[in-house]
Amino acid sequence: MYSVPYPSGTFDLLLNLVAESSVLVFWCSHSHLIDRTNTLGAYLITPAMGSHFAMYLANMQENARSALPPHDVERFIFVVQGSAMLTNASGVSSKLMVDSYAYLPPNFEHSLRAEGSATLVVFERRYASLENHITEQIVGSTDKQPLLETPGEIMDFQPGDFLNVKEVHYNQHGLLLLEGQGIYRLGDSWYPVQAGDVIWMAPFVPQWYAALGKTRTRYLLYKDVNRNPL
Repeated sequence: MYSVPYPSGTFDLLLNLVAESSVLVFWCSHSHLIDRTNTLGAYLITPAMGSHFAMYLANMQENARSALPPHDVERFIFVVQGSAMLTNASGVSSKLMVDSYAYLPPNFEHSLRAEGSATLVVFERRYASLENHITEQIVGSTDKQPLLETPGEIMDFQPGDFLNVKEVHYNQHGLLLLEGQGIYRLGDSWYPVQAGDVIWMAPFVPQWYAALGKTRTRYLLYKDVNRNPL
């Protein structure tokens, strides 16, 4: 289980703005998620800030059930606490434990329920199709596949590890630090980060990370790749 704090009223969020390339800290409150049973949510990143995806925490309580995303929206789920049962339209079920993930293609019939408490990180974005490419459900665990073939990716750094280049690209990122601590460069500023911090990285913002402390860093990263930026 990760020590990612679910907001009991507030949540620290690091936000990178497109125009100013600055990082702000503000408070994000939680509320009941629409069309879901016994589930509280905290939206961390949304298109209102300039992103083309949404990232949120879903705190599923006892007997919680999820709703489907909007039409033509794909969904990625990662479990940080507890467990949930994913069932598709054919009745095939998969139990998602901590470190489990699921990619659900657009318009894919499924249900998600939790008998006890569970906390999930969810990415949702409107699907951009590729010619001759058919999307399929993917369910797995980071123990078996650390590099995920989905919009979500896990990255691990041992103490002292760092990105070997300063990255600048058109891709957007949404990042949740799951373990550890380190220093993030965004633009010309440097920020100490630790487990539970969230960052939105806008297109073409220079970015670099180094892991500090005595334990590994692990973060969950949203990425938009393999698509024409137009």
